[in-house]
Amino acid sequence: MKKHILMIACMALMLAACGNPSKMAKLADMVETECTPEVLEAVNGKIAANYTVEFPAKYFISEAVLELTPVMVYAGGEVAGPVLTLQGDKVMDNNNVISYKNGGKASKAVVFDYKPGMEKAVLELRAVVYNASKTKKFEYPVDYKLADGTNCTYMLVKLEGTPSMEADNYQKIIRETKESQVLYTINQSNVRNNQLKTEQIKEFQQWLKDANNHERRTIVSNDIIAYASPDGSENLNSKLSANRAKSAENAFVKVISKKAEVKDIPLNVSQISEDWEGFQELVEASDIQDKELILRVLSMYSDPVVREREIKNMSAVFKTLADEVLPALRRARFIANVDYKNWTDEELTKLINDNINELDEEALLYGATLFDKESQKVEIYKAAAKNYNSSRAYNNLAAISLKNNKADEAKGYLAKMNDKTASYYNNMAVAAMQEGNYDAAAENLAKAGDLKEAKENMGALLILKGDYKGAVAALNGANSFNEALANILTNNLTKASSILAPAKCSCKSYLKAIIAARQGNNSQAKELLEVAKKEEALAKRAANDIEFAKL
Repeated sequence: MKKHILMIACMALMLAACGNPSKMAKLADMVETECTPEVLEAVNGKIAANYTVEFPAKYFISEAVLELTPVMVYAGGEVAGPVLTLQGDKVMDNNNVISYKNGGKASKAVVFDYKPGMEKAVLELRAVVYNASKTKKFEYPVDYKLADGTNCTYMLVKLEGTPSMEADNYQKIIRETKESQVLYTINQSNVRNNQLKTEQIKEFQQWLKDANNHERRTIVSNDIIAYASPDGSENLNSKLSANRAKSAENAFVKVISKKAEVKDIPLNVSQISEDWEGFQELVEASDIQDKELILRVLSMYSDPVVREREIKNMSAVFKTLADEVLPALRRARFIANVDYKNWTDEELTKLINDNINELDEEALLYGATLFDKESQKVEIYKAAAKNYNSSRAYNNLAAISLKNNKADEAKGYLAKMNDKTASYYNNMAVAAMQEGNYDAAAENLAKAGDLKEAKENMGALLILKGDYKGAVAALNGANSFNEALANILTNNLTKASSILAPAKCSCKSYLKAIIAARQGNNSQAKELLEVAKKEEALAKRAANDIEFAKL
């Protein structure tokens, strides 16, 4: 706060007897000024301030008109703000009136567009007083200093953006299953010989044999699940399913696994008394009359007795169910669980180098992560894009381009993506950020959902726009330069310090120097600045940064 105070009170008497406005200029020290903030701050490319001018009693001549002009004076020149016009209480005009007898106050908000060099600007208030008819003009001999130079710390925000990669779905171990079954006659639990000679069973046996002898396949376990159809009493069905489980196990061990030459594999045997789930699946897949009514009964009732009663009441349809659906539920399922060992990292690396076209999309996407050189990754992603029109490959090519600040190249890859994923929108946003189109960036980020990189990029835009609290929320947990900056801008210096604690690079040392300066630790701030100044751009900035004005 800067105030200009009258040092000799008796000068007021000179004005009392005289209506000459020139006396106001001569006694300029009687006027007090205040400005908020005292140190200017740039926010979203604008510098805002609010100043107040206070006039003592017996100062403002009744026939005077006063024009006050705020002027931003900086290295590149000066910029004038809007004029505030005040008038004495005998002037016939529409300006704010200041009483001669009582004095008064007047305030005005001003906004300047930031221009390079305003870091060391001074906001001045210049005054000119006129007589009532404005035929005589008297300039004040001094300018009132309202505020010092501009804090531009938010401009440190990193706006190159964080691109996002799409992950692969490569599985080093792939679980495979093969299934077959035998059917039982109504109310019977013995496995008929003809059921063990079906093409389905023969195929299952051969598959087991092949899997057992395959260098990449391992039979982990076999499952047997025996069922009874959901007709008849629950007690009967329970016994039937239990007996069918025993007969199926016996058939599997003595016939199926023996012919497949598979032994010593864990065998899990279970039973389901009434196969309502299978019943529903078969009904849904059928074109049986009253299908929807049957399904409605299943959804309305969970009690198996009630279900069976209601369905049997549909006498016409029940015969169809008994002939076409229920026989298929009197069964035992044989399920082989096999682990397929996919290519190892070493095998993948060799295949990529020797015969890349043998690899599927997932193998290529994963394989790219095994190489350190960016050029190698690019070639692998290009292979996936060419061979499989892989949207993820195009996305990852775009991400690499963006890391190298090649926005046009990135957009070319993104245009080839068929799937508009969260990463697509994030990377489109990064391209827009690199081109300086922050509105387009924000629009794309809004479509990227909760993607981590998208939140970080939105945080950067919020810093740029002056929403520092919003930026803190968006960047929470990023542990990044921008998160530290957002916390500095909200004056949460403790949090910012914890984020920056292990950092030794120039740009983060600069932030640490700002924190030290704000905390009054000038010696530490100077030490940190020496590290930061190793980067030429930061050294130049530090010379004009008002954060370090007291060092």
